[in-house]
Amino acid sequence: MESYVETDSYGRKKVFNQCTEPCSIEKGMRLIGGKWTGSIIYHLKDGPVRFNDLTRMLGGASKKMIDQRLKELESRDMVTRTVISDRPIAVTYELTEFGQSALDILETLRTWSESNEL
Repeated sequence: MESYVETDSYGRKKVFNQCTEPCSIEKGMRLIGGKWTGSIIYHLKDGPVRFNDLTRMLGGASKKMIDQRLKELESRDMVTRTVISDRPIAVTYELTEFGQSALDILETLRTWSESNEL
């Protein structure tokens, strides 16, 4: 049953059947809404990217922040990490099928944001 709001005669609002757990939008935002998370996913759209290349693409993010977000995305099965060289260590990151499923949403958000810049 969907939640709804009623207003009493004093103008006070009361919510009935409120959500007891996060709604679908909130759950989606938790997956892709973290700082730099959407940008990381977007920059991985064309295939595997090495860590240092990704840090250059995201000029305003620290390596620590990027590493943290990549680990989160990897734990959510949105990104895979592949070691391509041991000495020196070199890794690439690539979107999984699940990660690629977020690209349409991010493209729509990018377009909306660009058309509504203040």
